[in-house]
Amino acid sequence: MKDIVQNNLERWLNSPKVSQEDKAKLNSMNEQELDDAFFKNIAFGTAGLRGILGPGTNRMNYFTVLKATVGFGLYLKELYKGLDNIKVAISHDNRHFSREFTLESAKILNDMGIDTYIFDALRPTPELSYAVRYKKCQGGIMITASHNPKEYNGYKVYDEEGCQLVPSKIARLIEIINSLNDELNVEVPLVENKGKNEILGQDVDDTYVENVEKIVIDKSLDKSNFKIVYSPNHGTSYVNAMRVFKDEGYEVYPVVKQCSYDPDFSATLSPNPEDPRAFIEGIKLAKEIGAEQICMTDPDGDRVGLATKLENGEFALMTGNESAAILLDYILDHKKKNGEDLSKYVVYNTVVSSMLGKAICDYYNVRLESFLTGFKFIGDRIHYYEKNNGYKFLFGYEESYGCLASPFVRDKDGIQAILLYSEMGLAYHLKGMNLVEAYDEICKKLNNFYHSELFNIYFEGSEGQAKMDKIMERIEKDPFKELLANKVKVIENYFTLTRKDLDNEKESKIENLPKGDLVKFYFEDGSNISIRPSGTEPKCKFYVEVCGKNRKETEGKPELYFEELKKILL
Repeated sequence: MKDIVQNNLERWLNSPKVSQEDKAKLNSMNEQELDDAFFKNIAFGTAGLRGILGPGTNRMNYFTVLKATVGFGLYLKELYKGLDNIKVAISHDNRHFSREFTLESAKILNDMGIDTYIFDALRPTPELSYAVRYKKCQGGIMITASHNPKEYNGYKVYDEEGCQLVPSKIARLIEIINSLNDELNVEVPLVENKGKNEILGQDVDDTYVENVEKIVIDKSLDKSNFKIVYSPNHGTSYVNAMRVFKDEGYEVYPVVKQCSYDPDFSATLSPNPEDPRAFIEGIKLAKEIGAEQICMTDPDGDRVGLATKLENGEFALMTGNESAAILLDYILDHKKKNGEDLSKYVVYNTVVSSMLGKAICDYYNVRLESFLTGFKFIGDRIHYYEKNNGYKFLFGYEESYGCLASPFVRDKDGIQAILLYSEMGLAYHLKGMNLVEAYDEICKKLNNFYHSELFNIYFEGSEGQAKMDKIMERIEKDPFKELLANKVKVIENYFTLTRKDLDNEKESKIENLPKGDLVKFYFEDGSNISIRPSGTEPKCKFYVEVCGKNRKETEGKPELYFEELKKILL
């Protein structure tokens, strides 16, 4: 590994293409920093490229963006051979170099003979997905690092349906990228008839918002005496969110200091709605004005965090599993009361989502399909059923705070989410209930309480990567059979797509899913644990869900399981 790092470092230090500024940065790095910057090439994960900004092969910079864009351009020209004008829509978030990477990507594609559409400024990820479909493009690019820390940026690619590329599609793109010269020596294949770059007009914003506002379920709800605090986390969603809130008549108070497009996220301790620190300023404001609910979009606007006011005036943060489950039940309950045939619908989530989603779908007799992590699988399945006149899409969600209610977008959509979360919160408020009480009521209806939490362990650099690989190998090859005297009943191994029942030692195939770096354990009491490496950060993720009769019975139990896991694995 040291040879790889040293060879890559020397290439960069000796290249005339690398700026003196970047060379100075490299010369100032310590051994650990150099190792992390050069031990591998930045690669497409669950959400495209994602990495720390800076010089290096494992970094987001002009050279790695250049290589990815040339590869994507060649991929589209191969896929649409014979098409006169291939079109790509590009958008970006508020991060450092996002606009520069957008303009550079557009120029590279134009030089390759591909037309591009870009916005006049930053726009959310879901609007990029919409723009691909609205302008009938063959692809899309979103420059974003989503909810990662400020040091990061990223690069996501989309197909003609506005959906991120699934493995069967991205495999060929990766082959093309890997066939190119190293990142410092990639040449743009110039053509005589260059493509054109066009700035997208107001009509994209207007029609996107119009489509969002169509998803309202109950327009009759009395919105007086229901104040909402909203934060865009310095990101892309402020304009669209406030426009939708105003159009729908909600009394909304933005966290003003977090509404600027600040790449340093100066007014928040975290841009990630999963992190309680992200809610500090929002909770302060909510207590000052007497708000009932707090909504927060992440920087690229595809995820939403939610907090609800308790009886004692404090605010409880809802997990992605909790907020999505309450919304799913809210949607299904309305459709059932309206007499709709629920058997024609399908709901999507992921294999690491809470089992509560399945319990709700079973209760309403609605089909549920679960996929590996990555909303691209959900977007791709929506297209499959549309093309084959199959089940009608109803709702899709991930535990990681992302959901979709209307498929005019093919990625998770934070603006759709905040609109329905606000309606849902209002509806329960009018019943005299907060969202914690709503969640408890749903679990009571289903005769089981579901308590899920996510835990992370970070593994930096080549040594960390090797350690994480060993942990996953051990989990796959020599899985534990019980934790805290709770016996494992079933093990799902997504490396091999096999399901093993430990009671009878029978093994079966997991159908209709691609292989993935994930192992899931189901326990006798209904609890479950999923373990997988992150596709966007150097960490291993542990999804722990325990079941019981009520909230009190499950308190603290996920932490106990995680501590036991650490003893076994570390």
